[in-house]
Amino acid sequence: MKNYRDEIIGDVTLCRSRRARRITVSVRPDGSVRLTYPWFGTQRDALAFLTQRREWVERVRAKLPPERLVPRDEATRRARIEALRHEAKEVLPERVATIADRLGMRYGRVTIRASRSKWASCSARNDLSLSLFMMLLPEHLRDFVIVHELCHTVHKNHSREFHALVDSLVGGREKELTRELRRHSTYDL
Repeated sequence: MKNYRDEIIGDVTLCRSRRARRITVSVRPDGSVRLTYPWFGTQRDALAFLTQRREWVERVRAKLPPERLVPRDEATRRARIEALRHEAKEVLPERVATIADRLGMRYGRVTIRASRSKWASCSARNDLSLSLFMMLLPEHLRDFVIVHELCHTVHKNHSREFHALVDSLVGGREKELTRELRRHSTYDL
């Protein structure tokens, strides 16, 4: 990762990624900006893309809530993460079992990770990996994430059929819950 100073946006973290398939710009809850581009791409192309997205970055930053009171020292942050990990290991596997039983769905193992890039994932073997940061979500959104991942045990993609299944299991509220989930961040800690 490299840092770049844009004349309008300010500091931008540049990330060249083997996993990226396209150039993306993201704004973190603290207002920092990350520019990710594919390994086969050029930094020049990525910076040109950033220039085109300046107005979007400023609009997103303008919508950010005032900075939250979050512990800044590393020891406090680590202690909070460990407390979340402990709570997640107690709560989430049991909740997955309850929801899966109710829906008649089968899954493999449940693993708790400190993933900040996504709330959860489902492997090809139907093992669920849940972010300990799910504990920061309201309970109904935690349940929504679990239902979403359980639906991946049936459909391994985000096809129309997948979304129809999720929507049917959350009372026709998939889009609403997805929008609500986007207002939360794994970076709140």
